Amino acid sequence: MCRRSLRVTKGPLRNTKGNYHQVVLGHWIWAQKVDRVGRNSPARADAETGRRHAMNVLLWVLQILAALLYGASGVMKVFMFDKVSEGVPSFGALPREAWKALGILELACTVGLIVPAALHWQPSLTVVAAAVLTIESLVFVWVHAKYREITPIILSGVLGLLMAFIAYGRMVLAPII
Repeated sequence: MCRRSLRVTKGPLRNTKGNYHQVVLGHWIWAQKVDRVGRNSPARADAETGRRHAMNVLLWVLQILAALLYGASGVMKVFMFDKVSEGVPSFGALPREAWKALGILELACTVGLIVPAALHWQPSLTVVAAAVLTIESLVFVWVHAKYREITPIILSGVLGLLMAFIAYGRMVLAPII
């Protein structure tokens, strides 16, 4: 078994701000930030990193759930409109072609919620998709309020808030870079 030597040197490292300890283990070198007294100070950075990681995981879960919901809604509006619209008075608020266009928009935004962020390609499209779905939800709140449909108003409002949170989260709290 090979024994590697561990060597710690104190003092400032080149091209760094602050005071660091350089830890050398074999051919690996780590820089560890320390405070004025010489204690390690990664706890604050670790807590911040942990919060950011937790927010990132939460946003991914919400994006996937929203994509599933809006994907199902888009499929129903595009391919099963006649079956779904029976007995729902608010579907009469717009012509069938408008509902089909909204369904296609939902399907495009469903792709926009997941693909750009997952591939790290134009991640701002995820924010745009969430913002578009937020606006669409507000339109649906108005349509359902016009027909006094309480349950769809609540559902559209909650989904609108969820999409606004995803847009804000991906823009400010845990952006995909």
